[in-house]
Amino acid sequence: MKAAPLVLDVLSVQSQVVYGCVGNNVAVPELGAGQLRVASVPTVMFSNTPHYASCHGGAIPTDWFAGYLDDLEQRGALAHLRAVLVGYLGSPSQAEVLGTWLRKRLAASPDLTVVVDPVLGDHDHGIYVDAGLIDAYRRQLLPLATGATPNSFELEVLTGRSAPTMDEVVEAARTLLKGRMQWCVVTSAAPQALQGQMQLAVVTASAAHAICHPAIAINAKGTGDLFSAALTANLLRGMPLQPAAEAACRRVYAVLQHTQQSNSAELLLGPTPTILENALAHASTHHPA
Repeated sequence: MKAAPLVLDVLSVQSQVVYGCVGNNVAVPELGAGQLRVASVPTVMFSNTPHYASCHGGAIPTDWFAGYLDDLEQRGALAHLRAVLVGYLGSPSQAEVLGTWLRKRLAASPDLTVVVDPVLGDHDHGIYVDAGLIDAYRRQLLPLATGATPNSFELEVLTGRSAPTMDEVVEAARTLLKGRMQWCVVTSAAPQALQGQMQLAVVTASAAHAICHPAIAINAKGTGDLFSAALTANLLRGMPLQPAAEAACRRVYAVLQHTQQSNSAELLLGPTPTILENALAHASTHHPA
């Protein structure tokens, strides 16, 4: 009898590092902790994140990248695929390849959940990827997404709108709700609006909610990758969008708290249940005015 292929629940397409907890290094264990079978497709391979004094590696060649996706098809691993999580991309050509591949998958599986974290940069550093990815995300990937998780800087870059207030964040996010996209969760939304607080905006065509939690003074990278993975896992558990985002927010808060308490330079994904339960009390939700 021929052995059955390894059937996957989630495909995580994003960066990979030798050292650190960003991209696939954080998404795969986070999704796996939710009893989901995950395959990782690297878009870049670095020794570590570029904020260290040394960094080696680069983008995966486009033909390799396309081959990774095609070979998963050939192995029969995607027959029951439930979600694709897209993060940091290495080049606009990867976005084109991925967009073409996603359109084929969606033709076969219209209910496939596609979560896109359009990694472009942040307010502190500006754009830190190939600038061609701005248009690539707009044209190739966002119209195919079920939802997106930009930070406030990426929201402004993608929409061409300034969004210093929550009302403006909501207005800008709604301009992205085109094609398949049903929702947009904006992380670090309106960062100057609340002192000592962080906000997320959960935006659909008909509703908007702000989720707030205390800010934690820590420089560990990968929080956006963790949030997107936790959100995706929660959605696949059947949670509605707002509770899924609230739970993902609590997860990130708990991990940051645990990382800070451990004095670690990189995210630590193993907070105890006690830490996680304590974090629940720190998150609150309200409707933007």
